[in-house]
Amino acid sequence: MDKSGIATAVLSIIQPGIWFGDNVEEARGLARQLNEYGARLVRDHPGRFGLFAVIAPPDVQGSLKEIEYAFDTLKADGIGLLTSYQSKYLGDALFAPVYEELNRRKAVVYVHPTSPDCCHGLVPGIPPSSIEYATDTTRTIAHLVFSGTAMKFPDIRWIFSHSGGTLPFLTGRFVRLAEERKAANLPEGPLPEFRKFYYELAQGNTPGQIAALLKLVSISQVLYGTDFPFRDGGEVNRGIAEWGFTPADERAIERENALALLPRLRAS
Repeated sequence: MDKSGIATAVLSIIQPGIWFGDNVEEARGLARQLNEYGARLVRDHPGRFGLFAVIAPPDVQGSLKEIEYAFDTLKADGIGLLTSYQSKYLGDALFAPVYEELNRRKAVVYVHPTSPDCCHGLVPGIPPSSIEYATDTTRTIAHLVFSGTAMKFPDIRWIFSHSGGTLPFLTGRFVRLAEERKAANLPEGPLPEFRKFYYELAQGNTPGQIAALLKLVSISQVLYGTDFPFRDGGEVNRGIAEWGFTPADERAIERENALALLPRLRAS
C-alpha cells in the first residue's frame, strides 16, 4: 500500500470463496472466521483498512445472520460477493431475502469474479482468469438487470470488478435483447441500470478498457482498485496516469467516489 501510494484499502476475499455446496456449517464458520480477521485488521491499523464482509448467499439463513453480525457488531463497510455460486448467478430468486436485508440497510455490495462451473479448460493453455473472470462478471450483471433484481432492490449500491468485465463491449447486444423481448421491467432498456452501478479499475485500466467504460458511465461511477496480491497499485496508477484524466477526475476516481460510498473511511 505504501509503495503504491494507497492510504486505505477495503478488504475482501476472492475465489473460491466459502461456499462449496455441501457443508453449510463449514461455510458459516469460515465466514465468521474471515470476517473477524478482517475486522481485527481494521481495528489494529486505524485508518488503513475497510472491510467488505463475506457471506454465502445460497445459505440464506446463514447469510442473514452474518449480515447482522458483520454490520452491527463488526461495523463492516459492505458485503463482498462472488459473481456466481456453482450454477447460480446473482439474479437468482433464491437470494431475494438476502437482498431484501441488504436493500433495507442500503448496503454497498462488492462483486469479484470466480471460475464459473460451466467453463473450465475450454481453451487449452488459457486459464479461466484470462477469459472467464471478465465474462462471469458480465453474466451476473446481465442476470441482475434482466431478472429485475437490480430494480427490485434499488438501494443496494453495487460495485463490479475489472471495469465491468466485458459488459461495456456488449451493451449493444443487451439493448437489442431488451428490445426483442419487449422487457416490461426495462421500459428504458438496460443502459440506465448498468449506469447506476459502480466499476473499479483493477485489471481494467488499459486505454481500451477505460475508453469503453467511460462511454457507459460517468466518472462518478468509477473507483480505484488493485487486485492485490495478483496485481499491485502500480499497474492501475500507470493506467490512470497514462489516460490523462483531469486532476479533479483523477481525485474522484482515486479517493472521493469511494468516500462518498463509504463515509466511515473519511472519518477514520
